[in-house]
Amino acid sequence: MEENLGTQRHKEIKMKKNYIKLALIGLVVLAMYVPTMIWMWDRWFAEESYYSHGILMPILAIFLIMFKKDELKAIKQKKNNWGLLLIGLGIIIHLASSWMRVYFTSGLSMIVLIMGLILYFMGTGYFKKTLAPILFLIFMVPMPMIVIANLSVKMKLFAAQIATVFINKIGIQAMVDGSTIRTLHSTMMVEGPCSGLRSLISLLALGALVAYFMKGGWIRKTILLLLTIPIAICANIFRITLLTGVAEIYGEKFAMGKFHDFSGFLLFFVALVGLMMAKEIVE
Repeated sequence: MEENLGTQRHKEIKMKKNYIKLALIGLVVLAMYVPTMIWMWDRWFAEESYYSHGILMPILAIFLIMFKKDELKAIKQKKNNWGLLLIGLGIIIHLASSWMRVYFTSGLSMIVLIMGLILYFMGTGYFKKTLAPILFLIFMVPMPMIVIANLSVKMKLFAAQIATVFINKIGIQAMVDGSTIRTLHSTMMVEGPCSGLRSLISLLALGALVAYFMKGGWIRKTILLLLTIPIAICANIFRITLLTGVAEIYGEKFAMGKFHDFSGFLLFFVALVGLMMAKEIVE
């Protein structure tokens, strides 16, 4: 009995030491990534940000890890030297990114470094249990603006073209010119913020969270995550179609006023319903 208590006590002391080491190294990592974190902060809180949800991702990752705390306590901690490979890779990518001032890859390297630290100090079992929560941090790293701009242009052109088809189908004569939809009495320009990219990025993060908690293997979870892409695009096309129809019937001033803001909430609601329906089908 005393021997078992001694073994348990030794295990707890070892766990505390590993946590302390990780905490101290975490402070060093934070210091290394100060410029990257400042860049992310600026992007999160920029006007018309595509990543306003970014600040929530570290909180979510910590919550998901704490959710598994009982399972993690039961895992035997044993160092895995393969973690040093991830640590080295993360540091190299960060140094190269800092030299070239490419903060996107620097942000991704931080995630690789965190994974490496967990694998090295806590072991394979701990690494596997915390991998999914750590990967949620990907959604906090903003894509480069050139990628955002290119995707936004392509998505708004596509959305305008498809929305014009639906508008004509419901009996409103419309034609599309680039990203501008013209009807008999109104002109609706699909700007970058209405391209659907912002809702797509947010919905991908939400889809990943829903997939994380859903029943089934990784194949089903991956399918659900991939389905969030067409769901977000379709919800945005629905919004543009609705706005154009309202502008034609009630005028542009009404459509682009409070109704425009309301349609943004409606878009997310429609996308959320679509996501839940997809979950039920996949699950």
